[in-house]
Amino acid sequence: MPKIEVLEMSNISKSFHTTRANHRVNLRIQAGEILGLLGENGAGKTTLMNILYGLIPVDEGVIRINGQAVRIESPRDAIDLGIGMVHQHFMLIHNHTVAENIALGLSDAPFLSPCRHVARRLEEFGRRFGLKINPQERIWQLSAGEQQRVEIVKALVKGADLLILDEPTSVLTPQETEELFAILRRMAAEGHSVIFISHKLEEILSICHRVLVLRKGEVAGKAETRDVDKRELARMMVGREIIFRIERPHLEQGEMVLDVEDLVVPGDRQQIAVRGVRFQVFRNEIFGIAGVSGNGQRELIEAVTGLRKATEGTVVLGGQNITNASARVVANRGISHVPEERIKFGIVPNMFVYENAVLKQHRRRLFSRVLFLNYGSIRKHASAIIERFNVSVPTIDTPIKNLSGGNIQKLILGREISGRPALLVAAHPTYGLDVGATEYIRKQLLQKREQGLAVLLVSEDLEEIFELCDRIAVMYEGRFMGILPTAEATMEDVGLMMAGSQPGAAVGGGE
Repeated sequence: MPKIEVLEMSNISKSFHTTRANHRVNLRIQAGEILGLLGENGAGKTTLMNILYGLIPVDEGVIRINGQAVRIESPRDAIDLGIGMVHQHFMLIHNHTVAENIALGLSDAPFLSPCRHVARRLEEFGRRFGLKINPQERIWQLSAGEQQRVEIVKALVKGADLLILDEPTSVLTPQETEELFAILRRMAAEGHSVIFISHKLEEILSICHRVLVLRKGEVAGKAETRDVDKRELARMMVGREIIFRIERPHLEQGEMVLDVEDLVVPGDRQQIAVRGVRFQVFRNEIFGIAGVSGNGQRELIEAVTGLRKATEGTVVLGGQNITNASARVVANRGISHVPEERIKFGIVPNMFVYENAVLKQHRRRLFSRVLFLNYGSIRKHASAIIERFNVSVPTIDTPIKNLSGGNIQKLILGREISGRPALLVAAHPTYGLDVGATEYIRKQLLQKREQGLAVLLVSEDLEEIFELCDRIAVMYEGRFMGILPTAEATMEDVGLMMAGSQPGAAVGGGE
């Protein structure tokens, strides 16, 4: 097949049972172009690209390469045509080396010493695109950014002229994101095409030449990125104006709800992950914990919510010592938890929406009658959450795995708040969500703060931290570098603390 100069998708439609994922979508991309594919969670972006990559069959429409209609019925067909895809969740074997992972997908790798052949190819692509990777490193030893480079090299080695990237920055640090953008710009300069799937407006405007916006499976707009701004793109995405800065009214601090003293928590490999942390959370406030991922935030939250044992220190909720109590006891005492990994820990994917709406609460008298569940009451409760929290779902009998990430997160938040908790622990509540869902979740957290709830918020999004929180703590290597009132904090202060330095304004918050 000759090099892809122009690829067109014409009148593409796809439905899953009664749910319409794509309807008469048209897309066109040329060599050397980076096209942004923008839309809310569930807008049909990934479905459209899965059709292009041969992962799912198209119902209607045609795909043309250089004016010639082509049939793409499998990823092998797509690869043979020069189309590669890097998925949001990387398809790598963690115990194998970089060279072994790439060799596994190569049909032309020699039978003897295939890894040596791959190492030479890696060196070539490293020079051309700045994709520096050690072929002998094992995948588990690499950062998320390095693993992503392996996926990109896998596609390029197979001869990809057009590369599809599905939410490529969702697991990257800001520095890794900039490195990725530099690689993509070099690829485009060499004549490769890139389709960049995202819901992050700043990234689309920064890296893409053009943007195609999907809403509810249909094309809602298209533009040259130089001719639009964030507000216009957001309006195309959600069909209304988006408030990018939500007002946080001043509230007097209420009574203490959570008191954590000198907490020490081991990590998964028995190393110390949390080192003598102490802080308090009060009613009418959102207490934020910022920091680069991997500095003990996850272990701290798990210790507070009963999912991990502490070896020293205390956790006191409303005057009651709940240190090392089970997750059920902690929940019964009044702590609700919106977990970091919503699919893994927040829901049961194969269960229906109405069943997920009462997880952890199904033992309450309202929902159970001795040995039997009260399904009428459960369904009524689920419907109330869906209506109140604007969850978009065909019916409450839909398996929750069929919902978009934003709608799953709205349901989890609604479920956790509906129990009238004393403390809401929210870990990365808007991670991976589009601007509409992010705006909604943030408004709900501020509303609960005004209603007297205490909120413990963990986020790597500094904009979110500054927008929502009354006080900010920054974790570095398991310690709090300090606790700052948001009104007195600056991005520079928090940035210094995230890197392990101590600004003058910080007050003590740990060992």
